[in-house]
Amino acid sequence: MTRTRFPGGPLPATVLGHPRIGRNRAMKKAIEAYWRGELSGYNLERTVVAQRREVFETLQAAGLTDVPCNDFSLYDQVLDTICLVGAVPERHRAVTDGLERYFAMARGTAGVAPLEMTKWFDTNYHYLVPELRPDTTFTLDLSKPRREYQQARTLGLDARPVLVGPVTFLRLAKPAPGVDPDFDPMSLLEELLPVYEQALTELAAEGVSWVQLDEPVLAQDQPPTVLDALATAIDRLGTLENRPKLLLATYFGVVREAMPLLRDAPVEGIALDLTGPGAANVGELDAVGGLPGKRLVAGVVDGRNVWAADLRRQLGLLTTLSGLADEIVVSSSCSLLHVPLDVSLETDLAPDVRSWFAFARQKLDEVVLLARGITAGPATIADELDRNQQVLENRRASAMTNDPRVRERAAQVSAADAQRAHPYPERAARQAERLNLPDLPTTTIGSFPQTRALRRARANWRRGELSRPDYEQRMRAEVEHVIRLQETLGLDVLVHGEPERNDMVQYFAEQLAGFVSTRHGWVQSYGTRYVRPPVIVGDVSRPEPMTVAWTSYAQSLTDRPVKGMLTGPVTMLRWSFVRDDLPPAQTARQVALALRDEVADLEAAGTAVIQVDEPALREGLPLRASERDDYLRWATEAFRLATGGVRDDTQVHTHMCYAEFGEILAAVMDLDTDVISVEAARSHMSIAADLSGAGYPSGVGPGVYDIHSPRVPGREEITGLLLRALDHVPAGRLWVNPDCGLKTRDETEVKASLAHLVAAAKSLR
Repeated sequence: MTRTRFPGGPLPATVLGHPRIGRNRAMKKAIEAYWRGELSGYNLERTVVAQRREVFETLQAAGLTDVPCNDFSLYDQVLDTICLVGAVPERHRAVTDGLERYFAMARGTAGVAPLEMTKWFDTNYHYLVPELRPDTTFTLDLSKPRREYQQARTLGLDARPVLVGPVTFLRLAKPAPGVDPDFDPMSLLEELLPVYEQALTELAAEGVSWVQLDEPVLAQDQPPTVLDALATAIDRLGTLENRPKLLLATYFGVVREAMPLLRDAPVEGIALDLTGPGAANVGELDAVGGLPGKRLVAGVVDGRNVWAADLRRQLGLLTTLSGLADEIVVSSSCSLLHVPLDVSLETDLAPDVRSWFAFARQKLDEVVLLARGITAGPATIADELDRNQQVLENRRASAMTNDPRVRERAAQVSAADAQRAHPYPERAARQAERLNLPDLPTTTIGSFPQTRALRRARANWRRGELSRPDYEQRMRAEVEHVIRLQETLGLDVLVHGEPERNDMVQYFAEQLAGFVSTRHGWVQSYGTRYVRPPVIVGDVSRPEPMTVAWTSYAQSLTDRPVKGMLTGPVTMLRWSFVRDDLPPAQTARQVALALRDEVADLEAAGTAVIQVDEPALREGLPLRASERDDYLRWATEAFRLATGGVRDDTQVHTHMCYAEFGEILAAVMDLDTDVISVEAARSHMSIAADLSGAGYPSGVGPGVYDIHSPRVPGREEITGLLLRALDHVPAGRLWVNPDCGLKTRDETEVKASLAHLVAAAKSLR
């Protein structure tokens, strides 16, 4: 198509969404106070209104001409969509209060199980999985998007409601319990579309100008039936009379085969990710002749990483787009949900290092600056471009980024370094002799409840208000308490409880060279669970042992084996903000070598069981099948490199949770662990059948206790789950454990749940 100049006047600037955690984690504190009965539903809503107002004012003050709404959530945007379209499972309908029903779906109640939870595409964000039946009836509840839009209007903003698109919603859903597993939720599209049509009609009547329909499934490989379904949906919604303008948004990667569909879609705007793998969308867009007659919302500011953008390069990219659409809007590549709020709060970071980063607030500035540079010309932002280039150069030249010793060691790794000495059957015999465990051995995943007193002690020590000897004495007392509790409960393989660890990634990042940690860099993982991902700024190494003293102390208190607990190399990458100047495979190898040193020291100290957790292995799987083999090759090699040097009689465990493992079962087996523990309680033990069907040869611990819910599972419930597991895994290889660590639960719940877990295991021996 003919390339044209940008239209005159201000170039709109927007983002596809914003963090909803609130400054100082205001939403977490309010919601958890409501759960504890310390805050009423009315006052929770007042907090929500105040926090939304703060977000709207932040977007407005940054200079955005177009702002999203309905991206603010009490728990999860997919759960919000379940409520929007009336797809509430029958077991939750008995909860008559709307707010309580919402949280019952998210967390469960004493008598009702919650919805399953899994990862949102290839991010560390978790969503609630819709449960659908062939007879599901959809009904519209527009109250939430209407409230958010009306609030924005009071501030003078013509906001753009964000809705999870109908195809993505159905594609992420699963058959409800008891429904034929071959049932395809996509078959409900014709029943669902009238609800979206009604929503658009009512929003138009409300005065809404634009609605954003998020369809991130387009960044994945999809069968023709799904693309046909999307064409049907967009044609129906796009040709609807009396509707707002539609922005069809996709993100997290390249669109490829769906690009012609987007070009021809009867909508006014298309949002594309143009960063990372999504940069390939520029070529795809050019190949189909651009988006004639449409607005292109160009995602040129990375919404998933924290590095300051190369503004000069992105300005050049925007210039190349000038002939590919009638109008260009500068935007983030996806919602800013995946990055922290504001780097200016990180006063503990050296100013030069802090300048390398752009959190959500700084990304707003980048979007607006790029828009100004395009509309008014690069000369108008020359000073900002020069400062940005100096920051990028300072980072490249910093001694923090390059350690020749680390790179030389990584280059010398051989294939033999990433292999155990003997196959599993030989190792299992040696481990059985050393550990002498019963059939159906019981254990936990690692962490025990972190009380307010523990968190306060750790904070006081960091502030210098508690001496190191006093702090360590407090932690040792907690370790002894946890060991005695596990002995009393009758667990077979114990853990030290991790009282000294603030987070399973940050704890190690603070002790590894090449990482920096933040004080206020909170990011939502799910619900009110926020994490502070560290940032990998340079080459990674281990200056000294990280866990040996704590594990050895715990082992000195008991005759039962105590697991050494480490976080695996892939998870260290995936749950950090990874450097963008080195291939992730090289960084993973560096982290693996650092962990290999720790594993060797644990083994030398007498630790018989070492668990190296990789919950993020599946999460890191590229959305496109063509890129997966390479990822799985280096990811599994990194794990084996970390664990491959141990003796046969040292038992290596790993743990994974809240992900669909079917696509990576071959890679899971390639890890060559002695025991794997996996989430299974919410997914009704389906993983046990999957592992068995794939011929998994080693020990398996499918979780029998959902730790993300406050409900205590009964002995009979756990026994039923174990009986299902025993249909697929023999007792000699079946372990009994919770789904995940117990850090977020309280001790009363944990004691009762673990007592039932142990009793169920003993009843089946």
